[in-house]
Amino acid sequence: MEFQEMKEYMIEQILNKQLIAATISQPRAKSNEVKRVKLKPLEIKNIYHIQIEFQYERILKHENIPLKDFAESLENLFDQFRQMHADFTTEKVQVQLSKKNKVMWKSEKMESAKIVNLSHNRKKNYLLDEDTAYPFLIRLGVQTAEGKVKKQKHDKFKQINRFVEFIDDALAHLPKDKPVRILDFGSGKSYLTFALYHYLKIEKGLDIRVTGLDLKKEVIEECAQIADDLGYDQLEFLVGDINDYNDESAVDMVVTLHACDVATDMALARAVKWGASVILSVPCCQHELNTQLNALGLDIMLKHGLIKERFAALATDSIRAEILNMVGYEAQLVEFIDLENTPKNILIRAYKTGKKPTSEQFESYKQFKQMLNAEPFLENELREYL
Repeated sequence: MEFQEMKEYMIEQILNKQLIAATISQPRAKSNEVKRVKLKPLEIKNIYHIQIEFQYERILKHENIPLKDFAESLENLFDQFRQMHADFTTEKVQVQLSKKNKVMWKSEKMESAKIVNLSHNRKKNYLLDEDTAYPFLIRLGVQTAEGKVKKQKHDKFKQINRFVEFIDDALAHLPKDKPVRILDFGSGKSYLTFALYHYLKIEKGLDIRVTGLDLKKEVIEECAQIADDLGYDQLEFLVGDINDYNDESAVDMVVTLHACDVATDMALARAVKWGASVILSVPCCQHELNTQLNALGLDIMLKHGLIKERFAALATDSIRAEILNMVGYEAQLVEFIDLENTPKNILIRAYKTGKKPTSEQFESYKQFKQMLNAEPFLENELREYL
């Protein structure tokens, strides 16, 4: 089979809605930061799409493309990668391309045709089930008294479940031989704090003690009352901020969601100093680097205020993740929730490994920092660990 014939066949199968799932791999260029791409069909507002999941070394990104616009995207992917494994309704196909696009083709017919179940794609298999009543979600107004997710709260329900997925992933990194100490800085209305407690304590049976900390006295009092009413006796809420909290010498998990600007860095620094095994942080309102940026090579981009703001936020989180990597953590930047639901969609996830950084890591970080003319707050806070 020739290269063009192969592409036309694959595109035809997908446009005819035969795709179950596909994986595209083996980048042609070593400089390609995307290591792997996954494809799957899904329906959004009754319109058939193909979801492209771009897998980088430490992050995932998603793009949903209407079927009618997908052919060009697949062409581009074949220009960038040399291998594709695709499951269609009636066959499995393996494609391997040489550097000169010679096609090695393997096809296996299915004994019976598979069905593309788009309705299953619309209803996600959540860790907290949509059809189950949860007392904390009822009290917080996410579910009705009958346990149905309120229409106007469905995005919040998705966000809670996404967070619970991260908590579930972190289970392997939490201690097994002692009570687990967890702090949530800037807990606010505490949707996610209650979800964390419910999942770890009630569903997983862990021995945990959780503290939610926030500056808003009336919010803290309301959350404390809900926790008391629900019998969550190992969940407390206190008024205070990150700088003033000095009641602990060791913590196992630190959560910080939407802590503004360098408050995120303060929480990350505290987590490292406590030796936290797990850090989950969703940053917010990042201004520090925005005021420092002075990179001549980026002038064309940075002269636009909107672009400068977004670039500064991405660079800030990249710096935070790299500093955590250099102080003994495995840090990743992952998608917290779809951009259509909130623009604050990056979560810093870090697990303590104790791994020592290499000289190449330090040099790469130094060059990036110097290019931006940046003096990161977090670096200064953790100087003794670097």
